[in-house]
Amino acid sequence: MRILFVGDVFGSAGRRIVREHIAHVIAERGVDLVIVNAENAAGGFGCTPAIAEELFDLGAHVLTTGNHVWDKRELIDYMQSVPPDSHERPRRVLRPANYVAGTPGHGIYEGTLPNGQAYAVINLQGRVFMASNDDPFRKMDAILETIKAKVIFVDFHAEATSEKVALGWYLDGRVTAVVGTHTHVPTADNRVLPGGTAYQTDVGMSGPYESVIGVEKEMVLHRFLTGMPGKFEAAKGDPRMAALLIECDGVTGQAYTTQRLLLGE
Repeated sequence: MRILFVGDVFGSAGRRIVREHIAHVIAERGVDLVIVNAENAAGGFGCTPAIAEELFDLGAHVLTTGNHVWDKRELIDYMQSVPPDSHERPRRVLRPANYVAGTPGHGIYEGTLPNGQAYAVINLQGRVFMASNDDPFRKMDAILETIKAKVIFVDFHAEATSEKVALGWYLDGRVTAVVGTHTHVPTADNRVLPGGTAYQTDVGMSGPYESVIGVEKEMVLHRFLTGMPGKFEAAKGDPRMAALLIECDGVTGQAYTTQRLLLGE
């Protein structure tokens, strides 16, 4: 079984480069399951229902998010427009599972591919340098007691490299993949851990690399040089699609190989 994870889609440039590449990557690499982090897809801040629908149309099975999930409030109504046991598109947009109980939406999705392969996708958010949320480590312990699928993919949206690496080791052998998002810079440490869990600290941003992590560089430089606040805008130049391709055993859930992708225009 092959899983394609597309890192944080950032703004219109990110959506454009994903449109350019995702179909041929799916076809040429024989991808079975496609997961996309969409939390920055709307101008760099949040995701709208229309953009979610566009990403599903491009082949995504599940969309993950992170700390910007509520930046476009219309996404809340979209996520709540179907019942919890639904398999329709709004139910397949996730927010971090370790948000406070009662938060809109869901952090886990269990589905089945057309070939009968069961899978689960879990979205988590870190606590170091991030907003307050529940412990991702103990939350995963609780979640794993309820998951039936063997193929389990975790998008860990976190700031601190140490926290991401720690969760990877904590879950090694218990999930198929632990993949980091949020910091927008692809790391070179993709590998399969000894227990059979695919890992990468950050897949990187699918968006404009002629920028400061997606934002127009002049605006960021102005803030650093003057200390004055200013409105940030999504950049457009040098878009690239950052992704991780994982091959795993659908029966055991263990990963075999990982491959980083960084595809430009």
